[in-house]
Amino acid sequence: MNFKKLLIFLHVFVFSFSFVKASETATVAGTEEKYNPVPFIMHHIADGHYWHLWGEGENSVGFALPVILVDNGLKVFSSSKFGHEGEEVAHIDGKNYKLFHGKIYETDELGTLTMHKDEKGVEHPTNAKPLDLSITKVVAQMIFAAFILILLAFATKASYKKSAVPTGIAKFMEPLILFVRDDIALQNIGSVKYRRYVPYLVTLFLFIWILNILGLVPGAANTTGNIAFTMMMAVFTLLVVNLSGKKTYWMHMLDPLGNNMPLGGKILVYIILVPVELLGIITKPFALMIRLFANMTAGHIIIMSLIALIFIMKTYMIAPVSLGLTLFIYVLEVLVAALQAYIFTMLTALFIGSAVEEPHHDH
Repeated sequence: MNFKKLLIFLHVFVFSFSFVKASETATVAGTEEKYNPVPFIMHHIADGHYWHLWGEGENSVGFALPVILVDNGLKVFSSSKFGHEGEEVAHIDGKNYKLFHGKIYETDELGTLTMHKDEKGVEHPTNAKPLDLSITKVVAQMIFAAFILILLAFATKASYKKSAVPTGIAKFMEPLILFVRDDIALQNIGSVKYRRYVPYLVTLFLFIWILNILGLVPGAANTTGNIAFTMMMAVFTLLVVNLSGKKTYWMHMLDPLGNNMPLGGKILVYIILVPVELLGIITKPFALMIRLFANMTAGHIIIMSLIALIFIMKTYMIAPVSLGLTLFIYVLEVLVAALQAYIFTMLTALFIGSAVEEPHHDH
Protein backbone atom coordinates (compact mmCIF):
# COMPACT_ATOMS: atom_id res chain seq x y z
CA MET A 1 0.00 0.00 0.00
CA ASN A 2 1.58 3.30 -1.06
CA PHE A 3 1.52 6.50 0.98
CA LYS A 4 -1.45 8.08 -0.82
CA LYS A 5 -3.67 5.02 -0.29
CA LEU A 6 -2.59 4.80 3.35
CA LEU A 7 -3.39 8.49 3.88
CA ILE A 8 -6.85 8.13 2.35
CA PHE A 9 -7.55 5.00 4.43
CA LEU A 10 -6.50 6.70 7.67
CA HIS A 11 -8.56 9.77 6.87
CA VAL A 12 -11.74 7.79 6.25
CA PHE A 13 -11.09 5.48 9.24
CA VAL A 14 -10.50 8.31 11.73
CA PHE A 15 -13.58 10.24 10.69
CA SER A 16 -15.72 7.09 10.59
CA PHE A 17 -14.50 6.15 14.09
CA SER A 18 -15.25 9.64 15.36
CA PHE A 19 -18.73 9.58 13.88
CA VAL A 20 -19.37 6.21 15.54
CA LYS A 21 -18.36 7.64 18.91
CA ALA A 22 -20.45 10.75 18.35
CA SER A 23 -23.48 8.69 17.33
CA GLU A 24 -23.15 6.51 20.43
CA THR A 25 -23.51 9.57 22.66
CA ALA A 26 -26.85 10.30 21.00
CA THR A 27 -28.40 7.39 22.94
CA VAL A 28 -29.53 8.61 26.34
CA ALA A 29 -31.34 6.39 28.88
CA GLY A 30 -32.17 3.88 26.17
CA THR A 31 -33.81 6.50 23.96
CA GLU A 32 -32.16 6.95 20.59
CA GLU A 33 -32.13 10.55 19.42
CA LYS A 34 -31.80 11.77 15.86
CA TYR A 35 -28.12 12.11 15.10
CA ASN A 36 -26.97 15.64 14.27
CA PRO A 37 -23.55 15.72 12.54
CA VAL A 38 -23.31 19.52 12.44
CA PRO A 39 -21.53 20.01 15.83
CA PHE A 40 -18.85 17.45 14.95
CA ILE A 41 -18.31 18.90 11.46
CA MET A 42 -18.11 22.47 12.75
CA HIS A 43 -15.72 21.37 15.50
CA HIS A 44 -13.45 19.81 12.88
CA ILE A 45 -13.23 22.84 10.59
CA ALA A 46 -12.99 25.37 13.45
CA ASP A 47 -9.82 26.61 15.12
CA GLY A 48 -9.09 25.67 18.73
CA HIS A 49 -6.75 25.99 21.69
CA TYR A 50 -6.43 22.21 22.02
CA TRP A 51 -5.22 19.98 19.18
CA HIS A 52 -7.68 17.10 19.14
CA LEU A 53 -6.60 14.04 17.14
CA TRP A 54 -9.28 11.41 17.72
CA GLY A 55 -11.64 10.01 20.34
CA GLU A 56 -14.29 11.63 22.50
CA GLY A 57 -14.48 12.67 26.14
CA GLU A 58 -12.02 10.95 28.47
CA ASN A 59 -10.83 8.71 25.61
CA SER A 60 -9.85 11.63 23.41
CA VAL A 61 -6.25 11.85 22.20
CA GLY A 62 -4.51 15.13 21.50
CA PHE A 63 -2.18 17.69 23.03
CA ALA A 64 -2.47 21.09 24.65
CA LEU A 65 -1.28 24.29 22.97
CA PRO A 66 0.19 27.46 24.52
CA VAL A 67 -2.29 30.12 25.61
CA ILE A 68 -0.95 33.68 25.47
CA LEU A 69 -3.16 36.43 26.90
CA VAL A 70 -2.62 40.14 27.39
CA ASP A 71 -4.66 41.15 30.46
CA ASN A 72 -2.91 43.63 32.76
CA GLY A 73 0.31 41.95 31.73
CA LEU A 74 1.33 38.90 29.75
CA LYS A 75 -0.11 35.57 30.85
CA VAL A 76 1.24 32.35 29.32
CA PHE A 77 -0.08 28.92 30.25
CA SER A 78 -1.11 25.59 28.75
CA SER A 79 -4.60 25.08 27.32
CA SER A 80 -4.78 21.92 29.46
CA LYS A 81 -5.86 24.29 32.25
CA PHE A 82 -9.25 24.41 30.53
CA GLY A 83 -9.59 20.59 30.50
CA HIS A 84 -10.00 18.40 27.41
CA GLU A 85 -13.49 19.69 26.65
CA GLY A 86 -12.87 23.27 27.83
CA GLU A 87 -15.24 22.76 30.77
CA GLU A 88 -12.82 23.84 33.52
CA VAL A 89 -11.92 27.31 34.75
CA ALA A 90 -8.28 28.37 34.42
CA HIS A 91 -7.00 30.23 37.49
CA ILE A 92 -3.99 32.29 36.38
CA ASP A 93 -2.32 34.98 38.53
CA GLY A 94 -5.50 35.89 40.36
CA LYS A 95 -7.56 35.91 37.16
CA ASN A 96 -10.16 33.37 36.06
CA TYR A 97 -10.69 32.41 32.42
CA LYS A 98 -13.25 30.23 30.69
CA LEU A 99 -13.40 28.83 27.15
CA PHE A 100 -16.68 29.22 25.29
CA HIS A 101 -16.97 28.27 21.60
CA GLY A 102 -13.25 28.70 21.08
CA LYS A 103 -13.03 32.14 22.72
CA ILE A 104 -11.60 32.99 26.12
CA TYR A 105 -13.63 35.09 28.59
CA GLU A 106 -12.81 36.47 32.03
CA THR A 107 -15.09 35.03 34.71
CA ASP A 108 -15.40 34.54 38.44
CA GLU A 109 -13.93 31.53 40.27
CA LEU A 110 -16.94 29.39 39.32
CA GLY A 111 -16.66 30.22 35.62
CA THR A 112 -19.96 32.09 35.42
CA LEU A 113 -20.80 33.48 31.98
CA THR A 114 -23.39 36.24 31.64
CA MET A 115 -25.34 35.43 28.49
CA HIS A 116 -27.21 37.80 26.19
CA LYS A 117 -29.45 36.94 23.25
CA ASP A 118 -28.95 38.79 20.00
CA GLU A 119 -31.63 39.63 17.43
CA LYS A 120 -31.50 36.06 16.06
CA GLY A 121 -32.00 34.53 19.48
CA VAL A 122 -28.40 33.29 19.74
CA GLU A 123 -26.80 33.64 23.16
CA HIS A 124 -23.41 35.31 23.53
CA PRO A 125 -21.36 35.95 26.69
CA THR A 126 -21.03 39.59 27.74
CA ASN A 127 -17.97 38.90 29.92
CA ALA A 128 -14.79 40.81 29.22
CA LYS A 129 -12.35 39.19 26.78
CA PRO A 130 -8.57 39.53 27.15
CA LEU A 131 -6.42 40.05 24.06
CA ASP A 132 -5.80 36.52 22.81
CA LEU A 133 -2.42 35.89 21.10
CA SER A 134 -2.46 32.14 21.65
CA ILE A 135 -0.81 29.48 19.49
CA THR A 136 -3.99 27.82 18.24
CA LYS A 137 -4.25 24.82 15.89
CA VAL A 138 -4.21 27.03 12.81
CA VAL A 139 -1.18 29.01 14.01
CA ALA A 140 0.68 25.85 15.05
CA GLN A 141 0.09 24.27 11.65
CA MET A 142 1.25 27.46 9.92
CA ILE A 143 4.49 27.31 11.90
CA PHE A 144 4.88 23.63 11.03
CA ALA A 145 4.29 24.33 7.32
CA ALA A 146 6.83 27.18 7.42
CA PHE A 147 9.33 24.79 9.05
CA ILE A 148 8.74 22.25 6.25
CA LEU A 149 9.23 24.99 3.65
CA ILE A 150 12.52 26.07 5.24
CA LEU A 151 13.74 22.47 5.36
CA LEU A 152 12.89 22.05 1.66
CA ALA A 153 14.79 25.23 0.82
CA PHE A 154 17.94 24.22 2.70
CA ALA A 155 17.78 20.65 1.41
CA THR A 156 17.48 21.92 -2.17
CA LYS A 157 20.38 24.32 -1.65
CA ALA A 158 22.54 21.52 -0.23
CA SER A 159 21.69 19.32 -3.21
CA TYR A 160 22.88 21.95 -5.70
CA LYS A 161 26.10 22.46 -3.73
CA LYS A 162 26.97 18.83 -4.39
CA SER A 163 26.05 18.85 -8.05
CA ALA A 164 24.65 21.22 -10.68
CA VAL A 165 22.47 18.34 -11.83
CA PRO A 166 19.40 18.15 -9.56
CA THR A 167 19.34 15.10 -7.30
CA GLY A 168 17.20 14.04 -4.37
CA ILE A 169 14.73 16.69 -3.25
CA ALA A 170 16.01 19.09 -5.90
CA LYS A 171 14.54 16.85 -8.61
CA PHE A 172 11.14 17.52 -7.08
CA MET A 173 11.63 21.21 -6.30
CA GLU A 174 13.20 22.39 -9.56
CA PRO A 175 10.16 21.67 -11.80
CA LEU A 176 7.89 23.45 -9.31
CA ILE A 177 10.12 26.53 -9.13
CA LEU A 178 10.53 26.64 -12.92
CA PHE A 179 6.77 26.25 -13.32
CA VAL A 180 6.06 29.22 -11.05
CA ARG A 181 8.83 31.26 -12.70
CA ASP A 182 8.06 30.56 -16.36
CA ASP A 183 4.34 29.76 -16.44
CA ILE A 184 3.08 32.10 -13.72
CA ALA A 185 5.50 34.99 -13.12
CA LEU A 186 6.86 35.44 -16.65
CA GLN A 187 3.51 35.00 -18.40
CA ASN A 188 1.57 37.39 -16.16
CA ILE A 189 4.12 40.00 -15.08
CA GLY A 190 6.28 40.25 -18.20
CA SER A 191 9.91 39.62 -19.05
CA VAL A 192 11.17 42.97 -17.72
CA LYS A 193 10.25 42.80 -14.02
CA TYR A 194 9.09 39.26 -13.31
CA ARG A 195 12.33 38.07 -11.64
CA ARG A 196 12.00 40.28 -8.55
CA TYR A 197 8.61 38.70 -7.74
CA VAL A 198 9.57 35.05 -8.29
CA PRO A 199 10.72 34.43 -4.66
CA TYR A 200 7.44 35.75 -3.28
CA LEU A 201 5.32 33.79 -5.75
CA VAL A 202 7.26 30.53 -5.19
CA THR A 203 6.91 30.91 -1.42
CA LEU A 204 3.21 31.72 -1.75
CA PHE A 205 2.53 28.72 -3.99
CA LEU A 206 4.44 26.20 -1.86
CA PHE A 207 3.15 27.55 1.47
CA ILE A 208 -0.51 27.32 0.44
CA TRP A 209 0.00 23.93 -1.21
CA ILE A 210 1.72 22.45 1.86
CA LEU A 211 -1.05 23.75 4.14
CA ASN A 212 -3.71 22.36 1.81
CA ILE A 213 -2.06 18.91 1.90
CA LEU A 214 -1.60 19.03 5.67
CA GLY A 215 -5.29 19.86 6.03
CA LEU A 216 -6.12 16.49 4.44
CA VAL A 217 -4.15 14.54 7.05
CA PRO A 218 -6.38 13.03 9.77
CA GLY A 219 -6.38 15.18 12.90
CA ALA A 220 -4.77 18.18 11.21
CA ALA A 221 -6.09 21.74 11.28
CA ASN A 222 -8.07 23.20 8.41
CA THR A 223 -5.73 26.19 8.04
CA THR A 224 -6.59 27.28 4.50
CA GLY A 225 -10.26 26.89 5.41
CA ASN A 226 -9.82 29.56 8.08
CA ILE A 227 -11.01 32.99 6.94
CA ALA A 228 -8.41 34.80 9.06
CA PHE A 229 -5.56 32.97 7.30
CA THR A 230 -6.88 33.56 3.78
CA MET A 231 -7.52 37.20 4.69
CA MET A 232 -3.87 37.72 5.67
CA MET A 233 -2.69 36.04 2.46
CA ALA A 234 -4.94 38.42 0.54
CA VAL A 235 -3.61 41.40 2.52
CA PHE A 236 -0.03 40.46 1.56
CA THR A 237 -1.09 40.36 -2.09
CA LEU A 238 -2.82 43.74 -1.72
CA LEU A 239 0.34 45.29 -0.26
CA VAL A 240 2.68 43.79 -2.85
CA VAL A 241 0.44 44.83 -5.75
CA ASN A 242 -0.21 48.40 -4.65
CA LEU A 243 3.30 49.13 -3.36
CA SER A 244 4.61 47.94 -6.74
CA GLY A 245 2.14 50.05 -8.72
CA LYS A 246 3.68 52.41 -11.25
CA LYS A 247 2.49 55.92 -12.06
CA THR A 248 0.46 54.61 -15.01
CA TYR A 249 -1.32 52.16 -12.67
CA TRP A 250 -2.47 54.90 -10.31
CA MET A 251 -3.27 57.32 -13.15
CA HIS A 252 -5.52 54.64 -14.64
CA MET A 253 -7.31 54.49 -11.30
CA LEU A 254 -7.72 58.26 -10.92
CA ASP A 255 -7.96 59.26 -14.59
CA PRO A 256 -9.24 56.16 -16.45
CA LEU A 257 -10.42 58.14 -19.52
CA GLY A 258 -7.13 60.00 -20.06
CA ASN A 259 -7.37 62.70 -22.68
CA ASN A 260 -10.09 61.00 -24.69
CA MET A 261 -12.85 63.32 -23.40
CA PRO A 262 -13.09 67.02 -22.55
CA LEU A 263 -13.06 67.90 -18.86
CA GLY A 264 -16.78 68.79 -18.77
CA GLY A 265 -17.80 65.34 -19.99
CA LYS A 266 -15.31 63.59 -17.70
CA ILE A 267 -16.74 64.89 -14.43
CA LEU A 268 -20.07 63.08 -14.74
CA VAL A 269 -18.39 59.84 -15.79
CA TYR A 270 -15.76 60.04 -13.05
CA ILE A 271 -18.37 60.28 -10.30
CA ILE A 272 -19.12 56.62 -11.00
CA LEU A 273 -15.98 55.32 -12.70
CA VAL A 274 -13.27 56.44 -10.25
CA PRO A 275 -14.95 54.94 -7.12
CA VAL A 276 -15.42 51.67 -9.03
CA GLU A 277 -11.74 51.61 -10.02
CA LEU A 278 -10.63 52.35 -6.45
CA LEU A 279 -13.02 49.71 -5.11
CA GLY A 280 -11.23 47.21 -7.35
CA ILE A 281 -8.15 47.59 -5.14
CA ILE A 282 -10.09 45.86 -2.36
CA THR A 283 -12.35 43.52 -4.34
CA LYS A 284 -9.48 41.72 -6.11
CA PRO A 285 -7.75 40.42 -2.95
CA PHE A 286 -11.18 39.93 -1.35
CA ALA A 287 -12.04 37.51 -4.15
CA LEU A 288 -8.77 35.65 -3.50
CA MET A 289 -9.63 35.38 0.19
CA ILE A 290 -13.15 34.01 -0.35
CA ARG A 291 -12.17 31.61 -3.16
CA LEU A 292 -9.48 29.79 -1.16
CA PHE A 293 -11.51 29.77 2.05
CA ALA A 294 -14.72 28.52 0.42
CA ASN A 295 -13.14 25.79 -1.70
CA MET A 296 -11.05 24.24 1.07
CA THR A 297 -13.83 24.46 3.68
CA ALA A 298 -16.41 22.97 1.30
CA GLY A 299 -14.20 19.93 0.66
CA HIS A 300 -13.92 19.11 4.35
CA ILE A 301 -17.64 19.57 4.94
CA ILE A 302 -18.58 17.34 1.98
CA ILE A 303 -16.24 14.53 3.07
CA MET A 304 -17.60 14.41 6.62
CA SER A 305 -21.19 14.87 5.48
CA LEU A 306 -20.89 11.81 3.23
CA ILE A 307 -19.56 9.71 6.11
CA ALA A 308 -22.34 11.04 8.36
CA LEU A 309 -24.95 9.62 5.98
CA ILE A 310 -24.35 6.17 7.53
CA PHE A 311 -25.38 7.41 10.97
CA ILE A 312 -28.11 9.75 9.80
CA MET A 313 -29.86 6.96 7.88
CA LYS A 314 -29.07 4.49 10.71
CA THR A 315 -28.02 1.67 8.41
CA TYR A 316 -24.74 0.27 7.23
CA MET A 317 -26.35 -0.64 3.91
CA ILE A 318 -25.51 2.86 2.75
CA ALA A 319 -21.84 2.42 3.80
CA PRO A 320 -20.48 1.25 0.38
CA VAL A 321 -22.03 4.25 -1.37
CA SER A 322 -21.04 6.67 1.40
CA LEU A 323 -17.41 5.52 1.61
CA GLY A 324 -17.11 5.24 -2.17
CA LEU A 325 -18.19 8.84 -2.64
CA THR A 326 -15.95 9.89 0.26
CA LEU A 327 -12.89 8.33 -1.38
CA PHE A 328 -13.78 10.02 -4.68
CA ILE A 329 -14.10 13.46 -3.05
CA TYR A 330 -10.92 12.88 -1.05
CA VAL A 331 -8.89 12.12 -4.18
CA LEU A 332 -10.49 15.16 -5.80
CA GLU A 333 -9.42 17.27 -2.81
CA VAL A 334 -5.80 16.20 -3.35
CA LEU A 335 -6.04 17.74 -6.82
CA VAL A 336 -7.91 20.79 -5.51
CA ALA A 337 -5.10 21.37 -2.98
CA ALA A 338 -2.64 21.99 -5.82
CA LEU A 339 -5.19 23.76 -8.01
CA GLN A 340 -6.15 26.32 -5.37
CA ALA A 341 -2.48 27.07 -4.64
CA TYR A 342 -1.95 27.60 -8.38
CA ILE A 343 -5.02 29.85 -8.79
CA PHE A 344 -4.10 32.03 -5.81
CA THR A 345 -0.53 32.43 -7.07
CA MET A 346 -1.52 32.98 -10.70
CA LEU A 347 -4.06 35.68 -9.86
CA THR A 348 -1.55 37.36 -7.56
CA ALA A 349 0.95 37.45 -10.44
CA LEU A 350 -1.78 38.78 -12.75
CA PHE A 351 -2.58 41.63 -10.34
CA ILE A 352 1.12 42.44 -9.97
CA GLY A 353 1.50 42.42 -13.75
CA SER A 354 -1.32 44.97 -14.15
CA ALA A 355 0.33 47.19 -11.52
CA VAL A 356 3.85 47.20 -13.05
CA GLU A 357 2.78 47.18 -16.68
CA GLU A 358 4.63 49.68 -18.86
CA PRO A 359 2.52 52.27 -20.72
CA HIS A 360 1.71 51.41 -24.33
CA HIS A 361 2.45 54.00 -27.01
CA ASP A 362 0.63 54.04 -30.33
CA HIS A 363 2.92 54.53 -33.32
